[in-house]
Amino acid sequence: MPTTILFDLDGTLTDPGLGITNSILYALGKMGFPKPPRENLYPFIGPPLTESFQKYCGMTAAQAEEALRLYREYFSVTGLFENSVYDGIPEMLASLRNAELRLCLATSKPEIYARRIVERFDLAPYLDFVGGATLSGERNAKADVIAYVLNETGTAADQTIMVGDRRHDVEGAAVHRIPAIGVLWGYGDETELRTAGAAQIASDPGELARLILAACR
Repeated sequence: MPTTILFDLDGTLTDPGLGITNSILYALGKMGFPKPPRENLYPFIGPPLTESFQKYCGMTAAQAEEALRLYREYFSVTGLFENSVYDGIPEMLASLRNAELRLCLATSKPEIYARRIVERFDLAPYLDFVGGATLSGERNAKADVIAYVLNETGTAADQTIMVGDRRHDVEGAAVHRIPAIGVLWGYGDETELRTAGAAQIASDPGELARLILAACR
């Protein structure tokens, strides 16, 4: 029976679209790359950024590292707070805490930024542990972040559920044989999530709470 729920951050608990895209546009402008329409940058939300700079902007690995440095130049001061909590998220988290479940963050965003975000937007009181990537990139992939959270909290994979909005959340959980619930209010769609192997899909935070509570009874 699951006792611990791992949550993605971007596109799952908060909508970071404005801050992330502003940070990308800042980096592209500094490097002299074309600035696409904001909506074309939404696929950046979720996967590791260096991969996305190479995939969507045609950068070399070295250019992608420089773009990431410039991205953080803007994001670390301004972009991380150009963000908002999705409607219904605090209530959903409260209902799960009331059911005595352990709630942890498992995000590919650098942990130093994730902590500032959950504190700024009053989500920290609901979370037992905040786990994220490292700035150095040594812990970047979602599977590695999940392994880190499980290790730091002493949680067994078979007592865990992962919740996220992109295939990387589902696939990262699958590495550890953890079932994943996909959510539809973020930046992935149902086809992406089901193709990746999501066990269930939630269309709103209320439904997500019901699915989790049913799985933990």
